Amino acid sequence: MSKKKSECLQSHALNVPWVQILKEKRVVLASASPRRRDILAIFGLDPEIVPPTFGENISLSQFEDLHEYPVATANFKAVEVYRRLVEQDPDDPPDLVIAADTVVLTHPPPTLSSTPYSELPGFRPDVLEKPISRDDNLRMLLDLNGSRCEVVTGVSFVYPVLEAPGYKIHSMDDRTLVTFSDNPVSLLNAYADSGEGIDRAGGFAVQGLGGMLVRKIEGDFHNVVGFPAAAFFKNLEILLEEEVDFLSI
Repeated sequence: MSKKKSECLQSHALNVPWVQILKEKRVVLASASPRRRDILAIFGLDPEIVPPTFGENISLSQFEDLHEYPVATANFKAVEVYRRLVEQDPDDPPDLVIAADTVVLTHPPPTLSSTPYSELPGFRPDVLEKPISRDDNLRMLLDLNGSRCEVVTGVSFVYPVLEAPGYKIHSMDDRTLVTFSDNPVSLLNAYADSGEGIDRAGGFAVQGLGGMLVRKIEGDFHNVVGFPAAAFFKNLEILLEEEVDFLSI
């Protein structure tokens, strides 16, 4: 059973335009991540949770720019959930489906960090997936130690329109640089032993014990946790201003 439309907003949400437009709307978060749900709740948004069934098996080789990879994954997640909910109950379609995907990319050395990837001949970042074991987690931490990585989250908004195929997709990405301290190996071993980094892209959780490993964050902290709240709400405002059919069907 879906939650009542009015329940997607909590009482502490700020009185801003996106809050007013979401009243009485069915808002769905296509994610099983408690971290994304918790980040949205901080700002007063409590969407219905519908995990996607999309297998997240897109080949990295088809992306010349790997920043597009999490955006494409988020799009597939959002569309899959939107279509499924419409098929399940055509009389109660979602007004907005939100999906996100976060990846961690290796980054050029600090002396080159301000140079766009396109201007670094031969440089292609590696995608740091979730570690498959304690030793794999330690390997990632050793690679990141004293260096930096880039956390990229793709976010997709899917909402109904009258034109075929019946929905429209708006997508964005947000990027945050994370600089690691030059940590002793004993600390990295202890963190790997804790198990916190398992099931985390890049093998660390900055909001937990992994915060001990990090020296500096450049960008949105929430993006590193898993959802770029500031950029998300800014894009909601842009859609309200520029898309006449946004949430009006």
